[in-house]
Amino acid sequence: MNPAVPESTNTSLDEFLPAMRERVETALQSCLKLSDDCPPRLLEGIGYSLLGGGKRLRPVLTLMACEACGGDTSAAMPAACAVEMIHAYSLIHDDLPAMDDDEWRRGKPSNHIAFGEANAILAGDALLTLAFETIAGGIQPPEVAAACCLDLARAAGAEGMVGGQVADLEAEETPVGTVEQLEAIHRRKTGRLLCAALTLGGRVALADSQSLRSLQVYGENVGLAFQIADDLLDVVGTAETMGKGARKDASLGKLTYPSLLGEAESRRRAGALIDQARQALAPFGAKGRHLDALARYVIERDR
Repeated sequence: MNPAVPESTNTSLDEFLPAMRERVETALQSCLKLSDDCPPRLLEGIGYSLLGGGKRLRPVLTLMACEACGGDTSAAMPAACAVEMIHAYSLIHDDLPAMDDDEWRRGKPSNHIAFGEANAILAGDALLTLAFETIAGGIQPPEVAAACCLDLARAAGAEGMVGGQVADLEAEETPVGTVEQLEAIHRRKTGRLLCAALTLGGRVALADSQSLRSLQVYGENVGLAFQIADDLLDVVGTAETMGKGARKDASLGKLTYPSLLGEAESRRRAGALIDQARQALAPFGAKGRHLDALARYVIERDR
């Protein structure tokens, strides 16, 4: 292992991660204190998905990136919440019958099953716009808020997450695929939002361009490793541990890493990506220890 990469233990992460998640959870609840102009049914649907559990990986990455760059993590919390709102909106829409057609999410009925398709679509729309409202109203100075909005819009839009989802749907109709095609899909569908989560934290900490680039490299590698881990879990995981249907990818004909490379090579590739991600943290020294530990957690998790 590169000696410049900070050594860290999972014990440190085990102590740190729950505290970070609790802070994010409290902040997300505060974000949903909307006026009476928001219909109660809509607010219920928004909260059902936004506050319905999950790893909170993306907002935690925002806070950890801010920490690695020497910033105040409290100042980055609006950005962290915004990233999670984008993620929650994407899950609502991904689960719809016209998309991945999943009836379960995080161990309970998907939003469209609980609230109906129309209300689910609108809850996703509301979360998407609330994300940018949260950054614009909560991040200072204004020029940093603007830069964060731009990062997030690019990551979530036609050249990022949405474009990746379209390519993923198109791949279901493609009988033969390549690893290069698959990586192109997931760099947009998963990786771009993970990278944005990190750069938002760096921007709030007023990080320089070199630090932002290091965070981006870390995010690109962690993002692909995260997707490989997800593909493997769909093969070897259970509905009970994952909180959603298992082996859905194969039934939908989706292009996945195990289907192209096999399980063993997929695990090796994920490990190599995590090694590259950890090496990108070298400039941060000890301040990057939590990001370092989280990188390893990505491929060791069971859900």
